[in-house]
Amino acid sequence: MRLAKLVIAALMVWSLYWAAAAWGLRSGVASWFSEQERRGWQAEFSALETSGYPFRHMTRILRPVLADPGTGAAWRADWLELASPAAWPGKLDLHFPATAQRLSYFDRTAVITARGQQASLHLAPGAALELRGLSLAAGPWQIARSGETVLSGAALDLRMVQSDRPEIYRVTAEAAGFAPHAAWRRLLAASSALPDRFDTLALELTVAFDAPWDRAALEQRRPQPRRIDLKLAEARWGDLRLKAAGALTVDAQGLPEGEIALQAENWRGLVLMAERSGVLAPSLRGTVERVLGLLAETSGNPRNLDITLGFSDGYVTLGPLPLGRAPQLVIR
Repeated sequence: MRLAKLVIAALMVWSLYWAAAAWGLRSGVASWFSEQERRGWQAEFSALETSGYPFRHMTRILRPVLADPGTGAAWRADWLELASPAAWPGKLDLHFPATAQRLSYFDRTAVITARGQQASLHLAPGAALELRGLSLAAGPWQIARSGETVLSGAALDLRMVQSDRPEIYRVTAEAAGFAPHAAWRRLLAASSALPDRFDTLALELTVAFDAPWDRAALEQRRPQPRRIDLKLAEARWGDLRLKAAGALTVDAQGLPEGEIALQAENWRGLVLMAERSGVLAPSLRGTVERVLGLLAETSGNPRNLDITLGFSDGYVTLGPLPLGRAPQLVIR
C-alpha cells in the first residue's frame, strides 16, 4: 500500500511538472512570436497544440508565418512541430510538414516540399542557450518556382557541431541524388550530355566565428565568420569533377584572404559552364582557356588541372588570371 501511494504521488508530481513545462513551452513560443512582432517582423500563428505526455513535449504551431522586413526574407508553412524530452527541452527536434513550405525573398518565392524533413537543435543549459549542434535532414525533396521544379534531391543531410572552443563549428553537407533543372543541364552541358543527377555533392569545413551562436544570434546580431578551413568540397557530375580544399581568413568587412586549391577533371567543360552561366564573360573565355591549357600541360594530363583560387585585397584570382572582386562573406 505504501509503495502504491509513493508511485501515485510520483506520478502526480511528474504530471504537474509535465503540465507546467508544457505551459511554459507554449508561453515561450507565444512570447517569442510577440517579441519578433515588437521588433517589426511579421510573426503570427493560428494556434498552439501540446501532446507527448508523459516522456516528451510536442508543441505544434499551426500556420506559422515569419517575415523579416530588414532582409526581405519570409517563411510560412501549414505547421511546425517542436519536440523535446520532458526532462530537458534543450534537445529540440523540429518536424516540418510534407506539404508545401513557402520561402520568399522580397518578391521571389520558392515552394519547398520534402518528406521526413527534420531539424535537430542541441542547446547548452543556461540563459544564453548556446548552440552545441544543429542538423537538417530530409528524404526526397524539391524546390519549385512558378510551378516548375528547379532543384531536387533524393536526400539531404546538413550538420553544424560546436567544437571544444565555443565559437568554432564543424559544418558538413551532403546532397544525395542532387538534380538541377533540366534547362540548366542543357545550358551548362559541355562536351557531352550531363546526367540528371550528380554522382557526388559534399562539403566539409570548420568555421571560426567572432562569437558563439546563441539566442542573441536571432534577437540581436548574427555571428560572423572570421576563419574558414575548407577540408573538402567535392562535386562529381558525369565526366566533370571538381575538388577544393584550403583556408581563408575574413576581415570585419567580410572580405576573404587566402587560397583554395582546386582540382578539376575535364576543366574545359567547367570553363564552358562558367561562360554559359554568366560567371565568365564570353570575351575572356579564349584567354582563360589558353592560360589554363598551358598550366594543365605542365601536369602531364591536359584534361586535368591543379590550380589555386586566390583571395587578396578584395579581389579573386584563378592561378595567374584575375576574376574580379571577391564576394563579401557576411551573414545577414
